Amino acid sequence: MSLILQFLTMYVSVLPASNISLRTFIGCAVREFTFLAKKPGCKGLRISTDACWGRCETWEKPVLDPPYVDAHHRVCTYNETRLATVKLPNCRPNVDPYYTYPVALRCDCSGCSTASTECETL
Repeated sequence: MSLILQFLTMYVSVLPASNISLRTFIGCAVREFTFLAKKPGCKGLRISTDACWGRCETWEKPVLDPPYVDAHHRVCTYNETRLATVKLPNCRPNVDPYYTYPVALRCDCSGCSTASTECETL
């Protein structure tokens, strides 16, 4: 699942959907993203694919016993994906020109799993 991490780090832009208000939407949805696929020895290629996007409800409340907080953190993450492959242009002769990336089929608000998502804490 490191492909998902690689995809997320190369994220370039979100194409807005006309029927969803991005400012007020709470939940997790499949959205179209465009990113630059690249690897050493090849030129980059802009790709549009479906990825997960959204805001999930999360909360914390203080408690008297350790760890002194009751937390409920959910992130918008992949529930189901398929892999797609493209051929990158102008690759050096000894470089594999094929680039594989995930396409989201279904997304959900769920606990953060480092197997498919970069989970960061502040």
